[in-house]
Amino acid sequence: MATNKNQHFVPRCYLKAFTKDEGNATIKIFNLDRQRFIPTAPVKNQCSGSYFYGEDPKLEEIIQTCEGQYANLLRKIRKPGYFLEDEDKSFLRFFWLFQHLRTEAASRRAVEMAAEAEVVVGSKLSPVGYGIKEAVQMAMGMVSEVASVIDDLKLCLVRNRTDVPFVTSDDPAVASNRWYLEDRRARGCSFGLSAAGLITLLPLTPDILCLAYDGDVYSVQHDRGWVEVRNVGDVKALNQHQMLSCFANLYVPETAVEEGLMAQYADCATYRLAIRHKVNYAVLDSSENGYDRFVVTEPNDSTRDSDALLHTQALHPKPTRWPALLRWRVPGAVYENGTGVNYVRNAGAVSSDSMNPFRKLRAR
Repeated sequence: MATNKNQHFVPRCYLKAFTKDEGNATIKIFNLDRQRFIPTAPVKNQCSGSYFYGEDPKLEEIIQTCEGQYANLLRKIRKPGYFLEDEDKSFLRFFWLFQHLRTEAASRRAVEMAAEAEVVVGSKLSPVGYGIKEAVQMAMGMVSEVASVIDDLKLCLVRNRTDVPFVTSDDPAVASNRWYLEDRRARGCSFGLSAAGLITLLPLTPDILCLAYDGDVYSVQHDRGWVEVRNVGDVKALNQHQMLSCFANLYVPETAVEEGLMAQYADCATYRLAIRHKVNYAVLDSSENGYDRFVVTEPNDSTRDSDALLHTQALHPKPTRWPALLRWRVPGAVYENGTGVNYVRNAGAVSSDSMNPFRKLRAR
């Protein structure tokens, strides 16, 4: 049985850098629904639940080991003269994925998607429902399996030299994709971890943010892994990802000006998505030359008796601005094979066992 009953899905070792005097006792919260600040909320009560990961001591041990490794690396990163090493890049990519999959918000989205799929198909036909604890335990089991998918991403650290700090949230490991959100070829498509144009973001401290990106689509000028940011607009653009993606709370350092932070949120609040997924139901329309054609329709008793496909689609918020440090690589490259896989990075195209060969396309 796990020894720690109160289990954090955003670990205290991560939140510590954003707490008051880095004492890891209290933290300042901006609650989005109420749009008000809570200046000294106890950290022990944030992003946690009773046996959130279940009662498996082995899983608890793995989580604690990963968190300890993160705390050690952050101390190393913050020392004067540090430059990114390949080993540290690998761990930061892994930790981002670990954090991206483990939060209550991520698990809640998975549960809601499964519940809606069950309603669409009919519970008698497909009893797929499960709870948040089951969802997060499933996600934890996936981490090691999918970690290699993002190994090809370029990674750098962004050092904030402005008076506006980075903020974090209850769902801090954000995945975004400017190319998918803006290129007309990907209109209406969802993107996953293998997608061309993927961007991952994780604030580490109020002054440091970890950024990973598809090097075939974007270019970031850096010095041995560090990017110096002196443009307040870039910091606000990076903060927007937390504001658009978080579940309920932003965690802000004491140095954050409340009026300025509320103005940042007001700038993008209407772009937050109330629903983060869509379920499409398609029934068999015709068959010809060995190919089946399906059409999207509304599920009902008659259509449920037909051959059908169920497609769950993740929806992603689009920020109002992007940081100038993230430049387009021209011409850049994406890869596609004419299937529902859509546009992937080179690593995904090379490793694919699809019968349909991938072709390289200009990204711009």
